[in-house]
Amino acid sequence: MQRFNLGARLQYRTFEPATFVFNIAVAENDHQKVVSEDIRLLPELDFEQHVYEPGDSRYLRVNVPTAGSFEIDYRATVESTPYYSTAPVIAEVPHAVMPLDVLTYLYPSRYCESDRLMRLAELQFGYLLPGYSRVQGICNWIYDNVVYLSGSTSSGTSAFNTVTERAGVCRDFAHLGIAFCRALGVPARFVTGYVVGLNPPDFHAAFEVYLEDRWYLFDATRLVSLDQFIRVGTGHDAADVSFATIFGPVEMTWMELFINGEADSDTDMATTAISTIAI
Repeated sequence: MQRFNLGARLQYRTFEPATFVFNIAVAENDHQKVVSEDIRLLPELDFEQHVYEPGDSRYLRVNVPTAGSFEIDYRATVESTPYYSTAPVIAEVPHAVMPLDVLTYLYPSRYCESDRLMRLAELQFGYLLPGYSRVQGICNWIYDNVVYLSGSTSSGTSAFNTVTERAGVCRDFAHLGIAFCRALGVPARFVTGYVVGLNPPDFHAAFEVYLEDRWYLFDATRLVSLDQFIRVGTGHDAADVSFATIFGPVEMTWMELFINGEADSDTDMATTAISTIAI
């Protein structure tokens, strides 16, 4: 088990009444538990919370009634117990017996046009052994063929754009991994969270693939250790899990994130582990 202290402080200037929907609170599930949490708004305002499955994403809605400055400050202490697998082969699931709630992650989505990448996916990865090793092969290909370049993409960049331009950031790497997996008939979904090791600190994007009986986490950027990843949002792609969705004329004036953690002294982080998950 590991314990993390983390948080986000976001500041805005509103020019008239506005509505914010935030996805910055840590999700709770079998693999991560919120020990303590504090959400402060300046000015002091009421907020609504909705927990959305899958992944137990937590959406916070705040209505700011007047023009002026607005701030949300989120702090949490979280305990994480990642699942580790050392199985030599983790197989794909036949569609005939795949859980029905997983099937939706086979379809193309706004940023993951898997239907446009089927020929390329089959050409590059169709010969690989189906299962975990093939998904790892997809991650290796993305890492070797797409340059991680800050500022190279926009909020409208899709997986098809990324494979064409061969440059992107973490969300683009995740979208491309998802699109390739879906093109091969493997369910995949988008995950965001706080993660130790990013400089400067920021929300990080990775992706999950459904194999055998659970979701496995992958990150083609190789920027961070997956056992240092604390889940916030889960969805079909980035459109489902934006850290802030804003209705009204608003300007962001400040954004600050932090996360630090320490492993339990009794925890053995086995070097033979090939994956971690947090469903």
